[in-house]
Amino acid sequence: VANRRPVAPEADAPLDGVAVFDDYRRLLRESDAEIVVVCTPPHTHLPIARAVVESGRDLLLEKPPVVSPDEYAVLAATLARTGVACQVNFQSLASPALARLGAAAARGALGTPALVSVAGAWWRPDAYYRRSSWAGRREVDGVATADGALGNQFAHAVMQCLAVAERVGGPYRIDLVELERYRTRDIEVEDTACLRLTLSTGVRILVAVSVCAADFVYGDLAVHGDRGTARLEFPTDRLKLPGDSEFRTVTGRVTMLENLVAHRRDRTVPLLAPLPVTAPVVDLLGVLHAAPEPVLVPRRHLSPHPDGDGQVLTGVVDAIRAAVAAGALFSELGVAWARPAYRVTPGPA
Repeated sequence: VANRRPVAPEADAPLDGVAVFDDYRRLLRESDAEIVVVCTPPHTHLPIARAVVESGRDLLLEKPPVVSPDEYAVLAATLARTGVACQVNFQSLASPALARLGAAAARGALGTPALVSVAGAWWRPDAYYRRSSWAGRREVDGVATADGALGNQFAHAVMQCLAVAERVGGPYRIDLVELERYRTRDIEVEDTACLRLTLSTGVRILVAVSVCAADFVYGDLAVHGDRGTARLEFPTDRLKLPGDSEFRTVTGRVTMLENLVAHRRDRTVPLLAPLPVTAPVVDLLGVLHAAPEPVLVPRRHLSPHPDGDGQVLTGVVDAIRAAVAAGALFSELGVAWARPAYRVTPGPA
């Protein structure tokens, strides 16, 4: 273990016989570890990941892997040169239900897919944004970071939408990004957002999320086709396909680390989340960093959270549900606090 702060043993994480270092470079010099897990703040990933890869170790890298397309290019080139394996910890891609959904789409169970959507409503108190020096920040020491609802809290949902869109509609490029970002606090990133992507395959992606909600909506995914809708609960691996009367649990999940170990032992075992799979998420982070600052929601639209330590955005859960049902942005639905979307056409992938 390497950590800049002292590491104390806990009941579920004993340190008997575990070497503890105060610097990752010492760990790489003195440890015989074959796999290194990097779970530091996003803006620190690239230098640490490069050091791990250059040392010849395989890498399990926390999401998002890096925070910009330029950083992605550097890490990808380093991996190509060294031949080291890199797994990104988007554990939603380990869901066996995701594989079954893709297989069902391939055999035509959904018909022609039109929309992949996800709705999520969580609560993060004000203390959440005091947890570290990078919390709620757009950049740290001149380096972009990712702590908004799209870049961090619901990054798994965004990644899964992108993966599902390819599995049900085939390879794509992103032709149009439409983005609405809002903040209810004195932070630099969004705590509420609606994102719509138009893909070259004709499929659209709609992500509507907030961490300013009194009611809880996990972030489950739906795929809408002309023959029906499939719904996926990725944390439970439960799937409901067109024609199913209820959700069914799909078994067989392995962890991202187990999969990386299996790949290290036998390179013919495919990684569940190799770096190239995450390229669209990193491209979207680039869009987020280039986009205007999130819109500050007027206080008249806020009310105290029942548990205290912050305000909730009135009506946000209804707005989220309406957005995914219609495939529409908040502003298109006439939501009182919504403003017109930022639109950008990305360059060639």
